[in-house]
Amino acid sequence: MNVQELIDAFLKSKAFGVVGASSNRGKYGNKVLRCYLSHSLRAIPVNPKEISIEGIPCVSSVSDLPEEVKSISVITPPHVTEQVVEMAAAKGIEYIWMQPGAESPRAVELCRENNIGVIADGSCLLVVLGFSDH
Repeated sequence: MNVQELIDAFLKSKAFGVVGASSNRGKYGNKVLRCYLSHSLRAIPVNPKEISIEGIPCVSSVSDLPEEVKSISVITPPHVTEQVVEMAAAKGIEYIWMQPGAESPRAVELCRENNIGVIADGSCLLVVLGFSDH
């Protein structure tokens, strides 16, 4: 699949996990969550330190995401992204979109080893879907 086909497949999920979601509205982990919400898409924030973000209850890890989540956005440091991919593989996640700065060669390789569709070419969900912070 090319990147556009991966993005189209990624966006077909009934719900999306946002790994690295943040309560700080200036951080990308918050903007990605709000981007989903502004497009009327169901998004579940994943953050072990928060109870809820933007009024949505958080789950503490990828393994706690509901079954209908097949696609996750990852906004974490690369060494954390590698751990996220391992959890996602165990959970049966089908697609991972590593936001710019979250990717690492090892994380991408782990996706491929586990037959997870990976978007890690610098494509940004905020650009693809369109997000305005105003």
